[in-house]
Amino acid sequence: MNRNYIAGQWLEGVTTVANINPSDTTDIVGYYAQADAAQADEAIAAAHAAAPLWASSTPQQRADALDRIGSEILARREELGRLLSREEGKTLPEGIGEVARAGNIFKFFAGEALRQRGDKLASVRPGIEIEVTREPVGTVGIIAPWNFPIAIPAWKIAPALAFGNTVVFKPAELVPGCAWALAEIISRAGLPAGTFNLVMGRGAEVGQALLDDWRIDAISFTGSVATGTRVAQAAATRLAKVQLEMGGKNPMVVLNDADLDVAVECAVQSAFFSTGQRCTASSRLIVEEGIYKRFVQRMRERTAGLKIDHALATGTDIGPVVSGAQIEQDLSYIAIGQQEGARLVHGGEAVTRATPGHYLTPAIFADCSNEMRICREEIFGPVAAIIPARDYEHALELANDTEFGLATGICSTSLKHVQHFKRHAQAGMVMVNVPTAGVDYHVPFGGRKASSLGSREQGSYAAEFYTTVKTAYVAG
Repeated sequence: MNRNYIAGQWLEGVTTVANINPSDTTDIVGYYAQADAAQADEAIAAAHAAAPLWASSTPQQRADALDRIGSEILARREELGRLLSREEGKTLPEGIGEVARAGNIFKFFAGEALRQRGDKLASVRPGIEIEVTREPVGTVGIIAPWNFPIAIPAWKIAPALAFGNTVVFKPAELVPGCAWALAEIISRAGLPAGTFNLVMGRGAEVGQALLDDWRIDAISFTGSVATGTRVAQAAATRLAKVQLEMGGKNPMVVLNDADLDVAVECAVQSAFFSTGQRCTASSRLIVEEGIYKRFVQRMRERTAGLKIDHALATGTDIGPVVSGAQIEQDLSYIAIGQQEGARLVHGGEAVTRATPGHYLTPAIFADCSNEMRICREEIFGPVAAIIPARDYEHALELANDTEFGLATGICSTSLKHVQHFKRHAQAGMVMVNVPTAGVDYHVPFGGRKASSLGSREQGSYAAEFYTTVKTAYVAG
């Protein structure tokens, strides 16, 4: 049984939960401890008590610890990637790639621990100097999702520790295996007891404890809009710092002058890889009329050639949906799309494979209207809606006509349209002739509107959330 990690100790939970492989529901990945509110309180108390010591640690101490964590993750990328794919359902190459990304994130923030900067300025008053420095925000509660079970925790935990904060980490209930493996590596990195704590358990108990406790100075959350709204409300009630990454209904615009091969590949990868379970997935494909029919046909042909199978099987392009509940949600939206009058040109069926799992063929809807629910609401599965556009201006209007604003993309060879789109697309990230799903770890990640709240994640911009600025005036 894999336990929770609290105050430098591995502790049994109040219950355990079976971690089930979505590629083979007869395969139990392991049994993992579940904390309750009382154990969450223990973890919060430990992190709060450890905060002064870790805040006063040297940049070299923090850098060394994070570098050790990153090095072990990278050395074990194939083993941990197999665990990730078995637990979450990503294909094995995707799983290994995500683990490598997590290792690189820790190594990047090992460097950031040494690159903390301040400013020294002259005052407008004679005889006074000004120093502007950054200090840790304190104790950080981290609530992570299931779709990137090691990369997203890494890009939250690594900067928190790099900038001298202590951490209480609550992973998603569907993916305790990656969380435990990451915590086990962190537990051997030389951090003082209580600096990092893992509490696996239900959001209603463990997550709520993080939201309500005054000792949690900041909360970083990735998940649904509905839950993110509740997180923001709870944080506002006690004036805690909050960072939210939530939903997306990301568009990809394809113009008449696009390279069709590039456009189709970008669309397929954006919409369907990782089983469409990415907040940056392009579920709305907005295609100009001159290329529309050819794009739909090529999209259908390319998607029909994808192999949907066990995540660990050689040659699998798309693994299973993460859970029974998620595939039911996907199927319900596919039914809604048909009821709304969208034309289902490919897929959208639950299928069987050699092992019992949550397998779904990617669904392509054509002739969609941007007012349809399948074009407004986040499905979080392998479902793409193709929407015709009269011209570039109409395509841009459709792309921006959404409550979300995380990622957006355009496929075009027109410098004029690309430059205009980069400036006028209402999203935090813009991709040109590349898939919307797939971002680097050393640059800021985040969006606008209902997709994000608070400062950006990743890269040097992470300092905005995990530190607080102090201005000191010194008389000479």
